[in-house]
Amino acid sequence: MYRIVVPVKQVPDMERVRFDTESGRVDRSSAPGVVNPVDLHALEVALRVRDSHGGTVTAISMGPQQAESALKECLARGADSVVLLADKAFAGADTWATSCTLAAAIRKLGGCDLVVCGEKTVDGDTGQVGPELAEWLSIPHVNYVRDVLSVDGSLKALCDLSDGLHVAEVKLPALITVTRRAGRPRYSTPQRIFQAVASTVERWGADDLKEFTSPDNFGLRGSPTRLTRVVVPPLEGRKGVKLDGSSEEVVDSLIRRLETGGIL
Repeated sequence: MYRIVVPVKQVPDMERVRFDTESGRVDRSSAPGVVNPVDLHALEVALRVRDSHGGTVTAISMGPQQAESALKECLARGADSVVLLADKAFAGADTWATSCTLAAAIRKLGGCDLVVCGEKTVDGDTGQVGPELAEWLSIPHVNYVRDVLSVDGSLKALCDLSDGLHVAEVKLPALITVTRRAGRPRYSTPQRIFQAVASTVERWGADDLKEFTSPDNFGLRGSPTRLTRVVVPPLEGRKGVKLDGSSEEVVDSLIRRLETGGIL
């Protein structure tokens, strides 16, 4: 029986979201919120471990009240329970403060045997929260997991690295971060959707976690990252060039341009 925790994040639909260059933040009100795509793969990996070996899967998320919809989607897909970390004190957190807050929540849950994270989020794209969370919990971690090969007191995983596939083994409790290739997310059943919609999401605030970490570690106050400048590069369309002359002259000119540009 394994106690498994899956941190998930509600992110804006990146195809529709706008960026506020004055504040240096994503304008989350400009697009609807969805579950971070790779977090759904992490949830699927956790559910497969539970289905094969027994246990429970708890999804936790830090965000505003609207993030309840992301957690209810996790319930509809098979999670056993969910917790939302919602408090103004958590606002403005960087990855350091976010991972610290998530670690405090896991301690409040009584710990776990396995934490399964998506490798990164589409809005931040840092890939830092998973490894930082493992450090806060003082447990080993394995990144870029493509498949979980076995779980029996220890976990053996297939990792997709830049130089090929590697097999890593780690003793539990541990944390893994998974890629988009790790388990195709299952569909929700109508029954689970109805149950999820009718469910009440448990919510914890800063006061609920202060026993497990200092309140100075929450939100903007606990974030060492400081934004100094935001630069949004201009979007440029393709710039075509017309080559005049005979066929031989055009071919020669094209080859010279390709050689000058380092393409040939």
